[in-house]
Amino acid sequence: KSVAQKRVEIDEFNKKNRWVKRGLSFVPTKFGIAFTAKLMNQGGALVHVYTDGTILISHGGTEMGQGLHTKVCQVAAQAFGVPLDHVYVNDTSSDKVANTHPTAASMSTDLYGMATLDACRQILERIQPVREKLGLEATLAEVAMAAFVDRIDLSAHGYFRLADDRCGFDWFAEKPEGYPEDKPENSWKGHPFNYFTQGVACAEVEIDVLTGNHRTISADLIVDVGSSINPTIDIGQIEGAFAQGMGWSTIEEVIYSDDDHTWIRPRGKTFTTGPGTYKIPAFNDVPEQFNVSLLEDVDNPFAVHSSKAIGEPPFFLGASVFYAIKDAITAARAEQLGHKDYFELRMPATSERIRMLCADKIAQKALQSTGTYRDGREPTRDVESFQPQGSY
Repeated sequence: KSVAQKRVEIDEFNKKNRWVKRGLSFVPTKFGIAFTAKLMNQGGALVHVYTDGTILISHGGTEMGQGLHTKVCQVAAQAFGVPLDHVYVNDTSSDKVANTHPTAASMSTDLYGMATLDACRQILERIQPVREKLGLEATLAEVAMAAFVDRIDLSAHGYFRLADDRCGFDWFAEKPEGYPEDKPENSWKGHPFNYFTQGVACAEVEIDVLTGNHRTISADLIVDVGSSINPTIDIGQIEGAFAQGMGWSTIEEVIYSDDDHTWIRPRGKTFTTGPGTYKIPAFNDVPEQFNVSLLEDVDNPFAVHSSKAIGEPPFFLGASVFYAIKDAITAARAEQLGHKDYFELRMPATSERIRMLCADKIAQKALQSTGTYRDGREPTRDVESFQPQGSY
């Protein structure tokens, strides 16, 4: 269904249902890829080719479930034309690759994939004469053994750094005298990102006006990841980032001792310190229909094999659920209050906030019967402007 079709169906549904409302949102994201600290945009890798045709890689990135090792192995396997199961990765260690940086900013495949490719190309250049001598049908094991006999080095250290004109942003740089006025604002400070990973999400939700509960009926995502090295990993990363962003914007509320929570002691103590009070997405929170697509036929000349970073970029797409909830609350308020004026929905969109912001007569009665705060302050009695307490 198109977004326009969904909009019509949701409006019809909301006309027929008073205590259950649906909402729709369409959210884009554009995430810059690079470390803004210029010195961090570099990485190294060590590649060994053995005489049995296997390959061992050490690189400066940390595998934490994001598939970095797998992608690096794929880069080496493609370079040497061998099956993926012939390529191995050693544990990340600074005695193999020194002076490493944090595995962060979704940059690791870009850095260590390119560094691995650089090392592979060095070895390939050295063994090219041997390969030509043995013929195209020779396996890597045969070529490696012949190269070893000819005393050719089968190890290489690869290195990659982003070009100077593709990274480095000086937050404190002053605008130079005579700088062209037609240039973008802050462009004199440098180039903060190498490229962008972008995508869009369309989410449809349903809220229960009486309880504030919500469910995500569907979420459709399309993300530009360039020419994906491993589509299965990338789709998994997108699904995980979406779920994380959805939880962050709807149920993961941080509460600590402040003026609105004086019952927590001592002041400043965090209350939501475990699963009993801090809620993260579970199986039932996953969209009932969850469709993820990768944009096809997209080139990216600024990263390894025309791919794009994918760890953090889809995170904000999860906020499409938050804005769909707000759209559903708008429908409820329009029925209860007779208008669709702007209202503030603070993040995260917890059940309490959803319930009270629907602004029906039951919510109004609850406000009228509420006592004063422990410090003597009077709470807001106006259902239209009421905001549940929160730590901000």
